[in-house]
Amino acid sequence: MPLTKSPSSISSSSRIAYKFQSFSNVSCHKNSNSGKMAAEARTISQPGHIHDRRMRSLPHILLLAFAVVSLHLESVSAQSMMTKNEPMFISRSETFKFITGETIVLPCEVANTDTYVVAWKRGIAILTAGSVKVTPDPRVRLVNGFNLQIRDALPTDAGDYICQIATMDPREITHTVEILVPPRIHHISTGGHLQVKKGSSVRIECSATGNPMPNVTWSRKNNILPNGEEKLHSHVLSIENVDRHKGGVYICTANNRVGQPASSQVVLHVLFSPEISVERPVVFSGEGHEATLVCIVHGETQPEVIWFKDTMQLDTTERHIMETRGSRHTLIIRKVHPQDFGNYSCVAENQLGKARKTLQLSGKPNVAVFNSPPISQYKDRYNISWAVDSHSPIEEYKLSFRKLPQGHEVVGNAIDSPSSSNSMLMSSSSSQMYGSGSGLHGHRIGSNMGGLSGLSGSGSYSGYGNVMHWGHNDWRNVVLPAVPVSHHYAQGMSYMVRGLDPDQHYEATVQSRNRYGWSDLTNSFVFSTSSNDGPVDLSTFLNHGLSDNEMRDLSVTFYGSSAINRQKLGLLALSSATLALSLLVA
Repeated sequence: MPLTKSPSSISSSSRIAYKFQSFSNVSCHKNSNSGKMAAEARTISQPGHIHDRRMRSLPHILLLAFAVVSLHLESVSAQSMMTKNEPMFISRSETFKFITGETIVLPCEVANTDTYVVAWKRGIAILTAGSVKVTPDPRVRLVNGFNLQIRDALPTDAGDYICQIATMDPREITHTVEILVPPRIHHISTGGHLQVKKGSSVRIECSATGNPMPNVTWSRKNNILPNGEEKLHSHVLSIENVDRHKGGVYICTANNRVGQPASSQVVLHVLFSPEISVERPVVFSGEGHEATLVCIVHGETQPEVIWFKDTMQLDTTERHIMETRGSRHTLIIRKVHPQDFGNYSCVAENQLGKARKTLQLSGKPNVAVFNSPPISQYKDRYNISWAVDSHSPIEEYKLSFRKLPQGHEVVGNAIDSPSSSNSMLMSSSSSQMYGSGSGLHGHRIGSNMGGLSGLSGSGSYSGYGNVMHWGHNDWRNVVLPAVPVSHHYAQGMSYMVRGLDPDQHYEATVQSRNRYGWSDLTNSFVFSTSSNDGPVDLSTFLNHGLSDNEMRDLSVTFYGSSAINRQKLGLLALSSATLALSLLVA
Protein backbone atom coordinates (compact mmCIF):
# COMPACT_ATOMS: atom_id res chain seq x y z
CA MET A 1 0.00 0.00 0.00
CA PRO A 2 1.60 3.37 -1.05
CA LEU A 3 2.72 5.98 1.66
CA THR A 4 0.91 9.31 1.65
CA LYS A 5 2.50 12.55 2.98
CA SER A 6 0.57 14.73 5.30
CA PRO A 7 -0.65 18.08 3.90
CA SER A 8 1.82 19.98 6.09
CA SER A 9 4.84 18.26 4.51
CA ILE A 10 4.12 18.92 0.83
CA SER A 11 4.20 22.00 -1.37
CA SER A 12 1.17 24.09 -2.18
CA SER A 13 0.71 22.60 -5.67
CA SER A 14 1.21 19.07 -4.32
CA ARG A 15 -1.28 19.77 -1.58
CA ILE A 16 -3.83 20.93 -4.13
CA ALA A 17 -3.28 17.74 -6.16
CA TYR A 18 -3.52 15.69 -3.00
CA LYS A 19 -6.78 17.30 -2.08
CA PHE A 20 -8.11 16.90 -5.58
CA GLN A 21 -7.11 13.20 -5.66
CA SER A 22 -8.76 12.56 -2.31
CA PHE A 23 -12.02 14.09 -3.39
CA SER A 24 -11.83 12.25 -6.77
CA ASN A 25 -11.42 8.86 -5.06
CA VAL A 26 -14.40 9.48 -2.88
CA SER A 27 -16.44 10.46 -5.91
CA CYS A 28 -15.42 7.36 -7.86
CA HIS A 29 -16.46 5.04 -5.00
CA LYS A 30 -19.80 6.72 -4.81
CA ASN A 31 -20.43 6.47 -8.59
CA SER A 32 -18.99 3.00 -9.40
CA ASN A 33 -22.36 1.67 -10.37
CA SER A 34 -23.10 4.48 -12.73
CA GLY A 35 -20.09 3.85 -14.98
CA LYS A 36 -21.78 1.49 -17.28
CA MET A 37 -24.76 3.72 -17.59
CA ALA A 38 -22.52 6.57 -18.55
CA ALA A 39 -20.78 4.51 -21.18
CA GLU A 40 -24.03 3.46 -22.63
CA ALA A 41 -25.18 7.00 -22.69
CA ARG A 42 -22.05 8.14 -24.51
CA THR A 43 -22.52 5.31 -27.10
CA ILE A 44 -26.10 6.13 -27.73
CA SER A 45 -25.46 9.83 -28.15
CA GLN A 46 -22.46 9.92 -30.46
CA PRO A 47 -23.47 13.18 -32.17
CA GLY A 48 -23.27 14.89 -28.81
CA HIS A 49 -19.82 13.62 -27.98
CA ILE A 50 -18.27 17.01 -27.22
CA HIS A 51 -21.13 17.96 -25.00
CA ASP A 52 -20.70 14.69 -23.20
CA ARG A 53 -17.01 15.44 -22.43
CA ARG A 54 -17.92 18.74 -20.90
CA MET A 55 -20.47 17.11 -18.76
CA ARG A 56 -17.90 14.55 -17.63
CA SER A 57 -15.29 17.24 -16.65
CA LEU A 58 -17.67 19.37 -14.52
CA PRO A 59 -17.39 17.30 -11.34
CA HIS A 60 -13.60 17.44 -11.58
CA ILE A 61 -13.65 21.26 -11.83
CA LEU A 62 -15.87 21.51 -8.80
CA LEU A 63 -13.61 19.18 -6.87
CA LEU A 64 -10.56 21.25 -7.81
CA ALA A 65 -12.18 24.48 -6.63
CA PHE A 66 -13.18 22.91 -3.37
CA ALA A 67 -9.62 21.73 -2.79
CA VAL A 68 -8.19 25.21 -3.35
CA VAL A 69 -10.62 26.81 -0.92
CA SER A 70 -9.94 24.20 1.70
CA LEU A 71 -6.19 24.68 1.38
CA HIS A 72 -6.53 28.47 1.80
CA LEU A 73 -8.56 28.07 4.95
CA GLU A 74 -5.93 25.75 6.38
CA SER A 75 -3.16 28.22 5.54
CA VAL A 76 -4.96 31.13 7.23
CA SER A 77 -5.62 29.03 10.30
CA ALA A 78 -1.97 27.93 10.47
CA GLN A 79 -0.75 31.53 10.11
CA SER A 80 -3.11 32.66 12.87
CA MET A 81 -1.77 30.00 15.17
CA MET A 82 1.80 30.96 14.35
CA THR A 83 1.07 34.73 14.97
CA LYS A 84 -0.31 34.02 18.38
CA ASN A 85 2.91 32.37 19.37
CA GLU A 86 5.45 34.70 17.70
CA PRO A 87 7.55 37.15 19.86
CA MET A 88 6.55 40.83 19.56
CA PHE A 89 7.29 44.35 20.98
CA ILE A 90 4.73 46.28 22.97
CA SER A 91 7.03 49.33 23.32
CA ARG A 92 7.71 51.56 20.33
CA SER A 93 10.85 53.45 19.30
CA GLU A 94 11.09 56.90 20.97
CA THR A 95 13.41 59.85 21.63
CA PHE A 96 14.11 60.70 25.27
CA LYS A 97 15.73 63.77 26.86
CA PHE A 98 17.45 63.60 30.23
CA ILE A 99 19.45 66.11 32.27
CA THR A 100 22.89 65.13 33.45
CA GLY A 101 22.72 63.41 36.80
CA GLU A 102 19.22 62.06 36.24
CA THR A 103 18.35 58.34 35.94
CA ILE A 104 17.69 57.09 32.41
CA VAL A 105 14.99 54.43 31.96
CA LEU A 106 14.40 53.06 28.44
CA PRO A 107 11.28 50.88 28.01
CA CYS A 108 11.37 47.48 26.26
CA GLU A 109 8.13 45.63 26.88
CA VAL A 110 7.79 42.36 24.87
CA ALA A 111 5.45 39.38 24.51
CA ASN A 112 5.91 35.69 23.55
CA THR A 113 9.64 35.71 24.20
CA ASP A 114 9.82 32.69 26.50
CA THR A 115 12.01 30.76 24.06
CA TYR A 116 13.86 33.80 22.74
CA VAL A 117 16.66 36.03 24.05
CA VAL A 118 16.00 39.76 24.54
CA ALA A 119 19.16 41.86 24.39
CA TRP A 120 20.17 45.52 24.69
CA LYS A 121 22.84 46.92 22.40
CA ARG A 122 24.52 50.26 21.89
CA GLY A 123 26.39 50.31 18.63
CA ILE A 124 28.26 47.01 18.51
CA ALA A 125 28.47 46.77 22.31
CA ILE A 126 26.07 44.38 24.04
CA LEU A 127 24.78 45.77 27.31
CA THR A 128 22.50 42.92 28.41
CA ALA A 129 21.50 39.49 27.08
CA GLY A 130 18.35 38.08 28.56
CA SER A 131 18.49 38.78 32.29
CA VAL A 132 22.29 38.83 32.29
CA LYS A 133 24.16 42.19 32.39
CA VAL A 134 27.09 42.10 29.98
CA THR A 135 28.48 45.65 30.24
CA PRO A 136 30.86 46.33 33.13
CA ASP A 137 29.32 49.79 33.69
CA PRO A 138 27.96 49.68 37.27
CA ARG A 139 25.33 52.29 36.43
CA VAL A 140 23.50 49.94 34.03
CA ARG A 141 20.88 47.34 35.01
CA LEU A 142 17.50 45.87 33.97
CA VAL A 143 14.36 46.92 35.84
CA ASN A 144 10.77 45.69 35.61
CA GLY A 145 11.53 43.05 32.99
CA PHE A 146 13.70 44.22 30.12
CA ASN A 147 13.59 48.01 30.77
CA LEU A 148 17.12 49.44 30.70
CA GLN A 149 18.17 51.75 33.55
CA ILE A 150 21.28 53.98 33.58
CA ARG A 151 21.95 55.96 36.77
CA ASP A 152 23.68 59.36 36.97
CA ALA A 153 23.36 60.28 33.30
CA LEU A 154 26.47 61.68 31.64
CA PRO A 155 26.82 63.65 28.39
CA THR A 156 28.55 60.55 26.94
CA ASP A 157 25.36 58.53 27.44
CA ALA A 158 23.72 60.31 24.52
CA GLY A 159 23.06 58.12 21.47
CA ASP A 160 20.95 55.22 20.12
CA TYR A 161 20.02 52.19 22.26
CA ILE A 162 18.60 49.04 20.59
CA CYS A 163 16.36 46.46 22.25
CA GLN A 164 16.45 43.27 20.13
CA ILE A 165 14.60 39.93 20.10
CA ALA A 166 17.01 37.23 18.82
CA THR A 167 14.85 35.49 16.18
CA MET A 168 16.12 34.07 12.88
CA ASP A 169 15.31 37.50 11.46
CA PRO A 170 16.07 39.70 14.53
CA ARG A 171 13.37 42.12 15.56
CA GLU A 172 14.29 45.38 17.32
CA ILE A 173 13.26 48.87 18.46
CA THR A 174 15.63 51.86 18.78
CA HIS A 175 15.50 54.55 21.47
CA THR A 176 17.42 57.82 20.97
CA VAL A 177 18.75 59.47 24.13
CA GLU A 178 19.64 63.20 24.24
CA ILE A 179 21.47 64.44 27.33
CA LEU A 180 20.63 68.03 28.37
CA VAL A 181 23.56 69.76 30.04
CA PRO A 182 23.06 72.85 32.27
CA PRO A 183 25.13 75.90 31.29
CA ARG A 184 28.65 76.36 32.58
CA ILE A 185 30.96 79.36 32.16
CA HIS A 186 34.40 77.97 31.52
CA HIS A 187 36.36 81.08 30.48
CA ILE A 188 36.44 84.86 31.09
CA SER A 189 39.26 86.67 29.32
CA THR A 190 40.12 89.00 32.22
CA GLY A 191 40.11 86.39 34.96
CA GLY A 192 37.45 88.20 36.99
CA HIS A 193 39.37 91.42 37.73
CA LEU A 194 40.42 94.19 35.38
CA GLN A 195 42.28 97.42 36.21
CA VAL A 196 42.58 100.11 33.54
CA LYS A 197 43.34 103.82 33.30
CA LYS A 198 40.76 106.45 32.49
CA GLY A 199 40.24 106.84 28.73
CA SER A 200 41.19 103.24 27.90
CA SER A 201 39.08 100.75 25.93
CA VAL A 202 37.97 97.45 27.45
CA ARG A 203 37.00 94.13 25.79
CA ILE A 204 35.84 91.21 27.95
CA GLU A 205 34.93 87.77 26.52
CA CYS A 206 32.76 85.20 28.28
CA SER A 207 32.60 81.61 26.96
CA ALA A 208 30.02 79.04 28.09
CA THR A 209 29.07 75.43 27.31
CA GLY A 210 25.91 73.38 27.68
CA ASN A 211 23.31 71.43 25.70
CA PRO A 212 21.56 73.10 24.09
CA MET A 213 24.16 75.83 23.61
CA PRO A 214 23.41 78.57 26.18
CA ASN A 215 22.69 82.22 25.44
CA VAL A 216 25.23 84.60 27.00
CA THR A 217 24.21 88.04 28.32
CA TRP A 218 26.04 90.86 30.11
CA SER A 219 24.58 93.03 32.87
CA ARG A 220 25.88 95.38 35.55
CA LYS A 221 25.39 95.03 39.28
CA ASN A 222 23.08 97.72 40.68
CA ASN A 223 23.43 99.81 37.54
CA ILE A 224 22.78 99.91 33.80
CA LEU A 225 25.40 99.21 31.17
CA PRO A 226 27.43 102.10 29.73
CA ASN A 227 25.28 101.97 26.56
CA GLY A 228 22.21 102.77 28.66
CA GLU A 229 20.65 99.30 28.44
CA GLU A 230 20.08 96.74 31.18
CA LYS A 231 21.37 93.73 29.21
CA LEU A 232 23.65 92.99 26.28
CA HIS A 233 23.04 89.73 24.39
CA SER A 234 26.58 88.91 23.36
CA HIS A 235 29.52 86.91 24.66
CA VAL A 236 31.74 90.01 24.18
CA LEU A 237 31.43 93.20 26.26
CA SER A 238 33.19 96.26 24.81
CA ILE A 239 33.52 99.59 26.67
CA GLU A 240 35.09 102.63 25.02
CA ASN A 241 36.66 105.65 26.75
CA VAL A 242 36.43 104.27 30.25
CA ASP A 243 35.94 106.67 33.18
CA ARG A 244 35.06 106.26 36.84
CA HIS A 245 31.33 106.19 36.04
CA LYS A 246 31.86 103.05 33.94
CA GLY A 247 33.69 101.13 36.63
CA GLY A 248 31.95 98.53 38.76
CA VAL A 249 30.89 94.88 38.74
CA TYR A 250 29.85 93.37 35.41
CA ILE A 251 28.03 90.01 35.34
CA CYS A 252 28.19 87.39 32.57
CA THR A 253 25.16 85.05 32.60
CA ALA A 254 24.71 81.85 30.55
CA ASN A 255 21.23 80.30 30.26
CA ASN A 256 19.83 77.43 28.17
CA ARG A 257 16.73 76.75 30.32
CA VAL A 258 18.28 73.54 31.65
CA GLY A 259 18.80 73.70 35.38
CA GLN A 260 19.90 77.03 36.84
CA PRO A 261 21.64 79.79 34.83
CA ALA A 262 25.38 80.11 35.35
CA SER A 263 27.00 83.47 36.09
CA SER A 264 30.41 84.97 36.73
CA GLN A 265 31.50 88.47 37.76
CA VAL A 266 34.17 90.82 36.47
CA VAL A 267 35.28 93.78 38.61
CA LEU A 268 36.33 96.75 36.47
CA HIS A 269 38.61 99.09 38.41
CA VAL A 270 39.32 102.47 36.77
CA LEU A 271 42.42 104.45 37.73
CA PHE A 272 42.03 108.23 37.39
CA SER A 273 43.29 111.53 38.75
CA PRO A 274 41.18 113.32 41.40
CA GLU A 275 37.79 114.70 40.41
CA ILE A 276 36.11 117.23 42.73
CA SER A 277 32.58 118.51 43.02
CA VAL A 278 31.26 120.87 45.70
CA GLU A 279 28.06 120.39 47.63
CA ARG A 280 27.33 124.17 47.62
CA PRO A 281 29.57 126.62 45.78
CA VAL A 282 28.37 129.49 48.03
CA VAL A 283 27.79 128.87 51.73
CA PHE A 284 25.84 131.57 53.59
CA SER A 285 26.51 132.16 57.25
CA GLY A 286 26.71 134.92 59.85
CA GLU A 287 28.87 136.10 62.72
CA GLY A 288 28.86 133.66 65.60
CA HIS A 289 27.29 130.90 63.53
CA GLU A 290 28.84 127.65 62.23
CA ALA A 291 29.69 127.17 58.55
CA THR A 292 30.19 123.86 56.75
CA LEU A 293 32.06 123.66 53.43
CA VAL A 294 31.95 120.30 51.60
CA CYS A 295 34.00 118.89 48.71
CA ILE A 296 33.13 115.52 47.14
CA VAL A 297 36.44 113.99 45.98
CA HIS A 298 36.83 110.90 43.79
CA GLY A 299 40.10 109.36 42.69
CA GLU A 300 41.96 106.07 42.28
CA THR A 301 44.14 105.75 44.15
CA GLN A 302 42.56 107.60 47.09
CA PRO A 303 43.69 111.27 46.94
CA GLU A 304 44.99 113.41 49.76
CA VAL A 305 42.87 116.55 50.37
CA ILE A 306 44.15 119.92 51.70
CA TRP A 307 42.05 123.03 52.50
CA PHE A 308 43.06 126.64 51.76
CA LYS A 309 41.71 130.08 52.69
CA ASP A 310 42.68 132.19 49.70
CA THR A 311 46.35 131.11 49.34
CA MET A 312 46.95 130.08 52.96
CA GLN A 313 46.83 126.39 53.87
CA LEU A 314 44.56 125.66 56.80
CA ASP A 315 45.47 123.43 59.71
CA THR A 316 43.11 121.83 62.19
CA THR A 317 42.37 124.19 65.10
CA GLU A 318 39.63 124.67 67.65
CA ARG A 319 37.63 126.65 65.11
CA HIS A 320 38.74 124.82 61.94
CA ILE A 321 37.81 121.14 61.91
CA MET A 322 38.45 118.87 58.91
CA GLU A 323 36.53 115.61 58.50
CA THR A 324 36.60 112.82 55.90
CA ARG A 325 33.86 110.24 55.39
CA GLY A 326 34.40 108.22 52.24
CA SER A 327 34.55 110.69 49.36
CA ARG A 328 33.02 113.52 51.41
CA HIS A 329 35.59 115.99 52.76
CA THR A 330 34.28 118.68 55.12
CA LEU A 331 35.70 121.91 56.53
CA ILE A 332 33.77 123.11 59.60
CA ILE A 333 34.28 126.70 60.78
CA ARG A 334 32.94 127.33 64.26
CA LYS A 335 31.86 130.76 65.54
CA VAL A 336 32.37 132.55 62.26
CA HIS A 337 34.24 135.87 62.42
CA PRO A 338 33.90 138.63 59.83
CA GLN A 339 37.41 137.84 58.57
CA ASP A 340 36.30 134.26 57.87
CA PHE A 341 34.17 135.40 54.94
CA GLY A 342 35.87 134.95 51.58
CA ASN A 343 37.14 132.29 49.19
CA TYR A 344 38.15 128.76 50.19
CA SER A 345 39.47 125.89 48.09
CA CYS A 346 39.99 122.16 48.47
CA VAL A 347 42.97 120.60 46.67
CA ALA A 348 43.10 116.84 46.01
CA GLU A 349 46.17 114.97 44.72
CA ASN A 350 47.09 111.34 43.98
CA GLN A 351 49.70 109.54 41.85
CA LEU A 352 47.83 110.33 38.64
CA GLY A 353 47.21 114.07 39.07
CA LYS A 354 45.88 117.02 41.03
CA ALA A 355 42.60 118.99 41.15
CA ARG A 356 41.22 122.10 42.88
CA LYS A 357 37.74 123.49 43.53
CA THR A 358 36.80 126.89 44.99
CA LEU A 359 34.01 127.68 47.45
CA GLN A 360 32.80 130.96 48.93
CA LEU A 361 31.76 131.66 52.50
CA SER A 362 29.43 134.64 52.34
CA GLY A 363 27.63 136.82 54.85
CA LYS A 364 25.37 138.31 52.15
CA PRO A 365 21.66 137.42 51.95
CA ASN A 366 20.47 134.40 50.03
CA VAL A 367 18.58 134.92 46.81
CA ALA A 368 15.03 136.00 47.60
CA VAL A 369 12.03 133.84 46.69
CA PHE A 370 8.72 135.33 45.50
CA ASN A 371 5.72 133.89 47.35
CA SER A 372 2.77 135.90 46.08
CA PRO A 373 0.15 134.31 43.76
CA PRO A 374 0.89 134.81 40.05
CA ILE A 375 -2.52 136.35 39.24
CA SER A 376 -3.79 139.56 40.81
CA GLN A 377 -7.40 139.96 41.93
CA TYR A 378 -7.24 143.49 40.58
CA LYS A 379 -7.08 144.72 37.05
CA ASP A 380 -4.71 147.67 37.71
CA ARG A 381 -2.56 146.65 40.68
CA TYR A 382 -0.66 143.74 42.15
CA ASN A 383 0.50 143.01 45.69
CA ILE A 384 3.93 141.40 45.23
CA SER A 385 5.72 139.70 48.14
CA TRP A 386 8.92 137.79 48.71
CA ALA A 387 10.99 136.10 51.42
CA VAL A 388 14.72 135.92 51.95
CA ASP A 389 17.09 134.11 54.30
CA SER A 390 19.85 136.18 55.87
CA HIS A 391 21.92 135.71 59.00
CA SER A 392 22.28 139.50 59.23
CA PRO A 393 19.36 141.96 59.18
CA ILE A 394 18.23 143.12 55.71
CA GLU A 395 18.72 146.85 55.31
CA GLU A 396 16.93 147.45 52.00
CA TYR A 397 15.42 145.81 48.92
CA LYS A 398 15.56 146.76 45.27
CA LEU A 399 12.46 145.76 43.27
CA SER A 400 12.41 145.96 39.48
CA PHE A 401 9.39 145.23 37.28
CA ARG A 402 8.10 145.87 33.78
CA LYS A 403 5.39 144.80 31.34
CA LEU A 404 6.48 141.88 29.23
CA PRO A 405 7.43 143.02 25.72
CA GLN A 406 5.63 141.65 22.69
CA GLY A 407 6.94 138.28 21.56
CA HIS A 408 7.66 137.02 25.06
CA GLU A 409 5.81 133.84 25.84
CA VAL A 410 4.90 132.91 29.40
CA VAL A 411 5.42 129.23 30.16
CA GLY A 412 4.26 128.39 33.68
CA ASN A 413 5.94 131.11 35.72
CA ALA A 414 8.96 131.47 33.41
CA ILE A 415 9.63 133.62 30.38
CA ASP A 416 10.58 132.29 26.99
CA SER A 417 12.63 135.19 25.63
CA PRO A 418 15.80 135.46 23.56
CA SER A 419 17.19 138.03 26.00
CA SER A 420 17.60 137.69 29.74
CA SER A 421 15.88 139.95 32.21
CA ASN A 422 19.17 140.70 33.89
CA SER A 423 20.65 142.21 30.77
CA MET A 424 17.49 144.24 30.29
CA LEU A 425 17.83 145.53 33.80
CA MET A 426 21.35 146.68 33.10
CA SER A 427 20.30 148.50 29.98
CA SER A 428 17.12 149.94 31.39
CA SER A 429 16.63 153.61 30.58
CA SER A 430 14.52 154.36 33.63
CA SER A 431 16.27 156.35 36.33
CA GLN A 432 16.85 154.94 39.82
CA MET A 433 16.33 157.22 42.80
CA TYR A 434 17.59 155.78 46.09
CA GLY A 435 16.72 157.32 49.43
CA SER A 436 19.79 158.95 50.83
CA GLY A 437 18.80 158.66 54.48
CA SER A 438 16.73 161.79 54.85
CA GLY A 439 15.13 161.25 58.19
CA LEU A 440 12.43 158.74 57.26
CA HIS A 441 14.54 156.93 54.66
CA GLY A 442 11.95 157.73 52.01
CA HIS A 443 12.01 155.25 49.13
CA ARG A 444 12.20 156.50 45.57
CA ILE A 445 10.46 155.18 42.54
CA GLY A 446 12.28 155.57 39.30
CA SER A 447 9.31 156.56 37.10
CA ASN A 448 5.71 157.64 36.94
CA MET A 449 3.29 154.77 37.45
CA GLY A 450 0.22 156.64 36.29
CA GLY A 451 -2.02 158.86 38.37
CA LEU A 452 -0.73 158.94 41.92
CA SER A 453 1.47 155.92 41.46
CA GLY A 454 4.17 157.60 43.49
CA LEU A 455 1.97 157.03 46.51
CA SER A 456 2.24 153.27 46.16
CA GLY A 457 3.69 151.84 49.32
CA SER A 458 5.12 155.18 50.43
CA GLY A 459 2.50 156.45 52.88
CA SER A 460 3.86 159.54 54.59
CA TYR A 461 7.35 158.95 53.22
CA SER A 462 8.85 162.02 51.63
CA GLY A 463 9.70 162.23 48.00
CA TYR A 464 6.76 160.37 46.48
CA GLY A 465 4.94 161.49 43.39
CA ASN A 466 7.94 162.07 41.12
CA VAL A 467 6.21 162.42 37.77
CA MET A 468 8.24 160.86 34.97
CA HIS A 469 7.53 159.23 31.66
CA TRP A 470 9.04 156.10 30.24
CA GLY A 471 8.73 153.73 27.36
CA HIS A 472 6.19 150.94 27.50
CA ASN A 473 8.74 148.18 28.19
CA ASP A 474 11.18 150.05 30.41
CA TRP A 475 12.09 148.64 33.81
CA ARG A 476 10.69 150.46 36.82
CA ASN A 477 12.95 150.27 39.84
CA VAL A 478 12.00 150.84 43.47
CA VAL A 479 14.36 150.80 46.47
CA LEU A 480 12.55 149.95 49.69
CA PRO A 481 14.15 150.30 53.13
CA ALA A 482 13.54 147.40 55.50
CA VAL A 483 11.75 149.23 58.31
CA PRO A 484 11.59 147.99 60.99
CA VAL A 485 14.73 145.92 60.87
CA SER A 486 14.20 142.18 61.44
CA HIS A 487 16.77 140.01 63.22
CA HIS A 488 15.17 136.75 62.14
CA TYR A 489 16.89 134.44 59.69
CA ALA A 490 13.80 134.37 57.42
CA GLN A 491 12.77 137.87 56.42
CA GLY A 492 10.59 139.37 53.72
CA MET A 493 8.42 142.15 52.40
CA SER A 494 5.34 142.91 50.28
CA TYR A 495 4.67 145.88 48.01
CA MET A 496 1.56 147.09 46.15
CA VAL A 497 2.38 147.89 42.53
CA ARG A 498 -0.17 150.26 41.00
CA GLY A 499 -0.97 151.84 37.67
CA LEU A 500 -0.90 148.54 35.77
CA ASP A 501 -2.87 147.69 32.65
CA PRO A 502 -5.69 145.17 32.81
CA ASP A 503 -5.15 141.60 31.63
CA GLN A 504 -1.39 141.95 31.08
CA HIS A 505 1.72 139.96 31.97
CA TYR A 506 4.51 141.57 33.99
CA GLU A 507 7.86 140.32 35.22
CA ALA A 508 9.76 141.28 38.37
CA THR A 509 13.08 140.70 40.12
CA VAL A 510 14.32 141.69 43.55
CA GLN A 511 17.63 142.01 45.40
CA SER A 512 18.31 142.21 49.13
CA ARG A 513 21.14 143.98 50.97
CA ASN A 514 22.56 143.48 54.42
CA ARG A 515 25.78 144.81 55.95
CA TYR A 516 27.90 142.47 53.80
CA GLY A 517 26.41 143.52 50.45
CA TRP A 518 23.72 142.83 47.86
CA SER A 519 22.42 139.35 47.14
CA ASP A 520 22.20 137.99 43.61
CA LEU A 521 19.15 138.82 41.52
CA THR A 522 16.23 136.45 41.65
CA ASN A 523 15.05 134.73 38.52
CA SER A 524 12.30 136.63 36.74
CA PHE A 525 8.92 136.22 38.40
CA VAL A 526 5.90 136.58 36.13
CA PHE A 527 2.56 137.91 37.38
CA SER A 528 -0.64 138.97 35.64
CA THR A 529 -3.38 141.49 36.21
CA SER A 530 -7.03 140.49 36.07
CA SER A 531 -9.39 141.37 33.26
CA ASN A 532 -12.33 141.75 35.62
CA ASP A 533 -13.26 144.90 37.48
CA GLY A 534 -11.81 144.89 40.97
CA PRO A 535 -11.81 147.45 43.77
CA VAL A 536 -11.45 151.02 42.53
CA ASP A 537 -7.92 152.41 42.39
CA LEU A 538 -6.95 155.47 44.47
CA SER A 539 -6.51 157.52 41.31
CA THR A 540 -10.26 157.16 40.73
CA PHE A 541 -10.81 159.56 43.60
CA LEU A 542 -9.25 162.38 41.56
CA ASN A 543 -10.54 161.37 38.16
CA HIS A 544 -14.14 160.80 39.12
CA GLY A 545 -14.58 162.97 42.25
CA LEU A 546 -15.64 160.24 44.71
CA SER A 547 -17.03 161.18 48.12
CA ASP A 548 -14.95 162.14 51.13
CA ASN A 549 -15.95 158.92 52.85
CA GLU A 550 -14.06 156.91 50.21
CA MET A 551 -10.58 155.96 51.40
CA ARG A 552 -7.73 153.70 50.49
CA ASP A 553 -5.18 151.97 52.72
CA LEU A 554 -1.89 151.83 50.84
CA SER A 555 0.89 149.86 52.50
CA VAL A 556 4.35 148.42 52.47
CA THR A 557 4.67 145.35 54.73
CA PHE A 558 7.80 144.05 56.42
CA TYR A 559 7.91 140.68 58.21
CA GLY A 560 10.17 138.14 59.82
CA SER A 561 9.87 134.39 60.37
CA SER A 562 8.16 134.23 63.75
CA ALA A 563 5.80 137.15 63.52
CA ILE A 564 4.45 139.58 60.99
CA ASN A 565 5.27 143.16 61.78
CA ARG A 566 3.16 145.50 59.81
CA GLN A 567 3.66 149.24 59.49
CA LYS A 568 0.90 150.82 57.55
CA LEU A 569 2.00 153.99 55.95
CA GLY A 570 -0.88 155.49 54.04
CA LEU A 571 -3.11 158.39 53.37
CA LEU A 572 -6.30 157.76 55.33
CA ALA A 573 -9.61 159.47 54.73
CA LEU A 574 -8.23 162.10 52.38
CA SER A 575 -10.96 163.75 50.38
CA SER A 576 -10.57 164.36 46.71
CA ALA A 577 -10.36 168.07 47.35
CA THR A 578 -7.50 167.62 49.84
CA LEU A 579 -5.61 165.44 47.38
CA ALA A 580 -6.10 167.94 44.60
CA LEU A 581 -4.86 170.75 46.85
CA SER A 582 -1.82 168.71 47.84
CA LEU A 583 -0.93 168.16 44.22
CA LEU A 584 -1.42 171.86 43.41
CA VAL A 585 0.88 172.92 46.24
CA ALA A 586 3.45 170.40 45.15
